[in-house]
Amino acid sequence: MSPFIHEDWLLQSKSAKTLYHDYAKDMPIYDFHSHLSPNEIAVNKKYRNMAEIWLGGDHYKWRALRWLGVEERLITGDAPDEDKFMVWARSVPDTVGNPLYHWTHLELSRYFGIDELLTGDNARDIWNRCNERLQDEDMRANGILKRFDVRVVCTTDDPIDELA
Repeated sequence: MSPFIHEDWLLQSKSAKTLYHDYAKDMPIYDFHSHLSPNEIAVNKKYRNMAEIWLGGDHYKWRALRWLGVEERLITGDAPDEDKFMVWARSVPDTVGNPLYHWTHLELSRYFGIDELLTGDNARDIWNRCNERLQDEDMRANGILKRFDVRVVCTTDDPIDELA
């Protein structure tokens, strides 16, 4: 059985597979709507853990967690990072049908080489494996952009922000 996220994920026809594999797959990325922090890119941030890189500024995940009734301290509050990750992991199965479910597993697969579905049962193991991977230089902010051939990043900051 193939993993949930695989090379032909969402490609349901021969034409789609040809267009993706022969033309689009190796194209550079021009990200016109990014939630990446300009400061994190400028300083080439090294992320401490999965909660920081994955949950620290993701208002889509925050909204889902609030919708599921999670206490704010476990979303944007002062709870330990590991606790925030664990609550997200336990919540992921409840996001089936929402793009967050797909994005979660796409990111685990592409960035961390993890093809398991994230649940509360395997959260600690995935937390540890991902945090170990985050120690690699190519997982710093600029390393990730380089690895995926991101040529342009347009942030969602205020258009008149000086970005100092």
